[in-house]
Amino acid sequence: MPLEPGNLPCVPEELNHLSLKRWISTEIEINAPCAVVWKVLTDFPCYASWNPFIRRIGGELIVGGRLRVLARLPCGLPIILWPRVLEFCVEREIRWLGNLLVSNILEGKHIFLMEPLGKSRVRFIQQEEYSGMLLPSIWIWLKSQGLEAFRRMNRSLKVAAERMHESSR
Repeated sequence: MPLEPGNLPCVPEELNHLSLKRWISTEIEINAPCAVVWKVLTDFPCYASWNPFIRRIGGELIVGGRLRVLARLPCGLPIILWPRVLEFCVEREIRWLGNLLVSNILEGKHIFLMEPLGKSRVRFIQQEEYSGMLLPSIWIWLKSQGLEAFRRMNRSLKVAAERMHESSR
């Protein structure tokens, strides 16, 4: 049977003590209402037109559902993930959990969060909580690549949302 997200083996629980957690977090203020930022963020078919990090997302944004995410790190490395949507709140947040082939090897809980700062201003926060046995050996590289990817996406989201907001006035 081929390895697919639904039938991957798990690392035994007794090895969980070998893993640890690390976080990265970025934020940017966007001069647009939450509704506009949310519209850009959840318009998955348009990602390739504005998003330099996450090039494509397939699937439906439903709790428990799987997405197909095609991303490209700043170093040029392409990544394909099939994260499970953990939760989402319209115009507020999206959380998903993805892993590298097998649970507990390398997992990432990705969070997009919007905090209203007024009627037409939003703080957009993008975070990732990493864990797994592979993390200690790749953390420095992963942190560097992740932070730069998030910053590029945040800046591009800001431009796209502010442009959409301006054109709707």
